Amino acid sequence: QVQLVESGGGLVQAGGSLTLSCATSGFIFSWYHMGWFRQAPGTGREFVGSISWSGTNIYYGNSVRGRFTISRNNAGDTLILQMDNLKPEDTAVYYCAAQQRNSPLSITEESYEYWGQGTQVTVSS
Repeated sequence: QVQLVESGGGLVQAGGSLTLSCATSGFIFSWYHMGWFRQAPGTGREFVGSISWSGTNIYYGNSVRGRFTISRNNAGDTLILQMDNLKPEDTAVYYCAAQQRNSPLSITEESYEYWGQGTQVTVSS
């Protein structure tokens, strides 16, 4: 069965760094574009970043561009989100998601077929 399992969340002070991982199984990872989204309490899900199946194309949300880096390891079926210079407004549950690669790389959650359960990131001021 399809599984996406996020890890690496936690509590960090503003200005610090965290690395999130998304371990996947049950589908052919290299056949899918991958994305990160986040959701803070009382808000909708926000696009963080996405990477094409080959790693060639990468998009970032405006609020994280220049601070977050998305990458993937197709041999290990793993997606990574490196988060630097974290701010309190980055506090949210972070989700990884998979989009079939037969469509252009997307920044909208409706395009993504598989989702993880999320990992909590809390940034203190």
